[in-house]
Amino acid sequence: MDRNFQASDSFEEAEIERKHAIFIYETKGQYWFHEENNPKARFALEVDVVGDQGRFLKPNTRVQTMVFEDKVITIEIPVKMEFKVVEAPPALKGNTAQGGSKVATIEGGAKISVPLFVNEGDMIRVNTQTGDYVERV
Repeated sequence: MDRNFQASDSFEEAEIERKHAIFIYETKGQYWFHEENNPKARFALEVDVVGDQGRFLKPNTRVQTMVFEDKVITIEIPVKMEFKVVEAPPALKGNTAQGGSKVATIEGGAKISVPLFVNEGDMIRVNTQTGDYVERV
């Protein structure tokens, strides 16, 4: 719906409440959470609410939810998280003067680009906002 507004128009500010929640699991396109201090208060969010950051959720991850009119409208996950590399191809010898990279799979199934020295079983830190490798832990 297209609408035009004047500079003199005023609007009521939306009351958005921030609450912490714990991620439990994902199944059939739904992400299940519970309130931070109340495991019995469970709720599910659809893929379109969680968005791309869902690929970095792992069980027991603490997230911040934004609630509007008793409905969760979005979540924020920690900016940097640690993941175990579950699959990484072996590094190939060659011209690595510029520092080569390869694609590795981390727990949860996300694929990210990592330096050649990262091997299967390593723990790495990932920036969840950009999906980039940060460092080996």
